[in-house]
Amino acid sequence: MSIWRRATSLRFRLLAVTLVALALALLLAGVLLSGLFRDHVMRQFEATLTQQLDQLTARLELDATGQPLIDPRSLSDPRWQKPYSGLYWQLDRLSADGSSRADVLRSRSLWDTSLSLLADELADGAVHVHRGRGPLDVPLLLLERKVRIAEQPDARWRIVVAADMREITGAVDSFNGVMAASLAVLLVLLVLAALAQVAVGLSPLHAMQRALADLHEGRTQRLQGRFPTEVQPLIDDFNDVLDRNTEVVTRARTQAGNLAHALKTPLSVLDQAAASTLAAQGGELARLVKEQVELARRHIDWHLARARVAATQRLPGQRTALGPVLAGLVRVMERVYAERGISITVQAAGAPLFFAGEEQDLQEMLGNLLDNACKWARSTVTVAVEAVAGVLPPELQVHVEDDGPGIGAGALASVGARGVRLDESVPGTGLGLAIVQDLVGLYGGELSLQPAAGGGLRASLRLPAALAPEAAAGVKV
Repeated sequence: MSIWRRATSLRFRLLAVTLVALALALLLAGVLLSGLFRDHVMRQFEATLTQQLDQLTARLELDATGQPLIDPRSLSDPRWQKPYSGLYWQLDRLSADGSSRADVLRSRSLWDTSLSLLADELADGAVHVHRGRGPLDVPLLLLERKVRIAEQPDARWRIVVAADMREITGAVDSFNGVMAASLAVLLVLLVLAALAQVAVGLSPLHAMQRALADLHEGRTQRLQGRFPTEVQPLIDDFNDVLDRNTEVVTRARTQAGNLAHALKTPLSVLDQAAASTLAAQGGELARLVKEQVELARRHIDWHLARARVAATQRLPGQRTALGPVLAGLVRVMERVYAERGISITVQAAGAPLFFAGEEQDLQEMLGNLLDNACKWARSTVTVAVEAVAGVLPPELQVHVEDDGPGIGAGALASVGARGVRLDESVPGTGLGLAIVQDLVGLYGGELSLQPAAGGGLRASLRLPAALAPEAAAGVKV
């Protein structure tokens, strides 16, 4: 999977294509430059030998006996006189048909050896270039020319000049080594430049990724930052989608609230009329109307809560500080249950925690748990808040524990069912825990109920957490 991810990565693709192109370009450049330099050196080498051949041709003459003669003192290069110096000349007499030759004169540098030549046909004045082996078996470049002397027009002669090629091949090898090192350094510099180019070119994508992370974690409501002109239209379109989504959600919630309000008003009228009739006259009809009105209220509360959370769950940029919401609910519960003297204790985390959701949904879940705990508690309700360690995405946990009579193990499975009430003597609709379970499920969290250590009920709420904004001063729970 990691290999596939690297293969589909823009960074990998750009770098791979760039590196392959650079390697091929530098390889071709190296081959081309090496060939050009070798050809240039060889041309210069041949030109130098051609000058030497011309010099020998000009110095060729006949002595008094009619034998060919080249005066060594007339030759300027001292290597002609040094044995095995690497620069040699030789004069051969050719047969009439050119098929055989006889060694007549040769330079002192050849000492007691002679040059081995091909028996090829030469045109008058033409220069042939060959490669062969010379004294001490060294590689030689040979230039030969067939000449005639005016005093002996029937005689044909071949002048040969040869030079050691090891200096040339050494110079070419040295050049190739320096060029290879230079191209390697150039490749490294170009690779670094390509890395820098890819990093700079893809930096807007990393900035977009960070902006999306901030949006997902609730630090911002929209994608924020400065982006290049090629990317900015995409950011603007995405922000427009977020704005339209927010408008649609707000409109849907408003319509749901209006519908609930429109239904609750006639239901309240029917409930009051049924209660008055039931108190004054009694009767089965009034009791039936009152029961159905209460049932309709439960359904409205239930579906309104589901519709609200289903429309807003996991919207980008949602973040609600847990501390203020919990503190407000504690104050309300202390006032509601002031006559019973219920004490609510909050055990806070060391750092402020944030819920990745809407404040109204958090109030709904915590309010139901606190209200349920206060209803059944004898004297004390304990609330503990903590961040779940080592979990991605981050989560938080809220424990609400009371010192009431608790719930038997057999009843724990059914206590969260909609409309189920274990004790009809306690006011309520039986929807509190069911609504909490539904809200928690829509947010991807978890609600668990266990017997408390003191005999009461311990409700544990696990919810998605949002990261604290960087500029937040921090409100502790």
